[in-house]
Amino acid sequence: MTPYAEVIGDPIAHSKSPLIHGFWLQALGIHAEYRAMHVTPEGLAGYFDARRADPAWRGTNITIPHKQAALDHVEDRGDVRGSIGAINTVVRAGDGALIGTNTDAGGFYAPIAGLDLEGRHAVVIGAGGGARAILFALSKVGIGRVTILNRNVLKAAALLSSFGIKGDAVPLGSPLPPADLLVNASALGMVGQPPLDLDLAPLPADAVVYDIVYTPLETPLLAQARARALDTVDGLDMLIGQAALAFELFFEAEPPRERDDELRDLLAK
Repeated sequence: MTPYAEVIGDPIAHSKSPLIHGFWLQALGIHAEYRAMHVTPEGLAGYFDARRADPAWRGTNITIPHKQAALDHVEDRGDVRGSIGAINTVVRAGDGALIGTNTDAGGFYAPIAGLDLEGRHAVVIGAGGGARAILFALSKVGIGRVTILNRNVLKAAALLSSFGIKGDAVPLGSPLPPADLLVNASALGMVGQPPLDLDLAPLPADAVVYDIVYTPLETPLLAQARARALDTVDGLDMLIGQAALAFELFFEAEPPRERDDELRDLLAK
């Protein structure tokens, strides 16, 4: 039996995770596979039941829309439900149990670790599983205030409260405040999804614009930010960062991060 891990989501065809993990497996000479699996919300319970019985399965990454629902089907030994409230990785423990964890928070923060965000103002677009990991990370570095733009304002306000972050929730499409950091934590702007229509004029010249969407890599949001000469972070930075943490859990080996430039070139094709 060939050991394997995978990524699940609905949709899933856009995922670049198989390319990332496949690149690392080949570079390290590890005999294993990494696959993409289309799993609908209705099929989520059955998916975990099937994988629980498959000894070759090492774990899975989780993308939209399962990051919260998956918590109901695995063990939560690290109390991710009580901290972030969403998981993006499930790994088989030594005793055979399926354990949920979250590598999104670390993957998100790594590219901006050099920024001094203590007491600063951030704007987050969206209030789903990705936003939860981002708010968790921001709360740990002492962010001063967060404004969430979301269709469901009550959901966004509850999310802020759950992380103990000061700020406000406003409807999607509202004018941006003059924030230091803007993060698109939604699927808006992704291929096949509605566009993200924002006016970046209120942002100061030293603001950072971060888009977790990576298909396309050059989103309209990032293009607009670069046209204003703002610093930007694209979705591959977070994707590779969270994947590296998951890779160690799945295959018990550190990925060759010294080859990140080569990997980014591969992913950008």
